[in-house]
Amino acid sequence: MILFAAAMLLCLGGCAGGAALGPRMPPKALEMVSPTRPATDRVTAIAQIDLVTAEGHYPIRAVMILQRPSYLRLEMLPVIGTPDFFLAASPYEMNIFIPSQSEFYSGKPTAENLARFLPWSFTLQEIVMILSSTYPPLDGTKVSYESYLDDALLRVDMRTPAGSSQTIWMAKNERMVKLIRYDPLGRETYRALFDDYASGSAFAEKITIQWADNITSISVRYSDLKVEKNGDLSIFKLPVPPGSKTVYLD
Repeated sequence: MILFAAAMLLCLGGCAGGAALGPRMPPKALEMVSPTRPATDRVTAIAQIDLVTAEGHYPIRAVMILQRPSYLRLEMLPVIGTPDFFLAASPYEMNIFIPSQSEFYSGKPTAENLARFLPWSFTLQEIVMILSSTYPPLDGTKVSYESYLDDALLRVDMRTPAGSSQTIWMAKNERMVKLIRYDPLGRETYRALFDDYASGSAFAEKITIQWADNITSISVRYSDLKVEKNGDLSIFKLPVPPGSKTVYLD
C-alpha cells in the first residue's frame, strides 16, 4: 500500500490526467510483484482448471504447487482413484510420469516440451509467474517503463528495444489486476485477469488467461490455497519409478 501510494503521489505531483511517471525506471509499487524479486513463498492448492478451445470445454482438477520464478508441480486428480499424471519442473529439468502407461518423460522445461503435455504455449517461468499472481519478465534487457494513473489503478507499460511489450494494472493494495502481453508488432497475444483475493493475501484465487482469438481461454480457480516459506526444492523433482519406460524429450 505504501509503495503504491508513493507511486501515485509521483504521478499526481508531476502532471495531471494520466501523465507518465517516467520513461525508464519502474515505479516502486512494482517491487512487490517484480519477477526478479527473490521468492521463498510456495503456493500449494487444489486447482480447478477449465480449458476452452474451438473444439470444446475441458475441465481438469489438479494439485498444484508453485514457487517463483520457475518451479511447478502438477498432479492431475481423476474423478475416482489416484493421480494418473505427474509433472515436476524446475529451471533445469522437467519430468512427467503417466502411471497408466508406465511412461516417464524427461527433458528440458522448454515451451515446446511443456506444450506436449499441458494446454498452453508458455515458458515455464511465464506460466509460474502468472499463476502466482505476478507478471513474467520480458525477453531481453534494457526494459523501459511508463506509468500512469488509470482510474483507480496503477498502469505500467513495459517495452524492450526489440519491440516486445506488456502492460499491467495494479490496485492500490499492490495486487495484480490485469496483464496484457503484445507481440513485437504491438498486437495483443493474450491477457490475464486476477480476481478473488482473500483478505490480506497477495495471491489471486481465480486467474483467467484469454488468448487474442477470443475463443481459447484457461481459467484456474484455487481452493485450499496455502502459502508457506520453504527453501527445500526437492518437491519439484520426480524420480524414475521402477519398471517404467523412460522417454527423452530432447
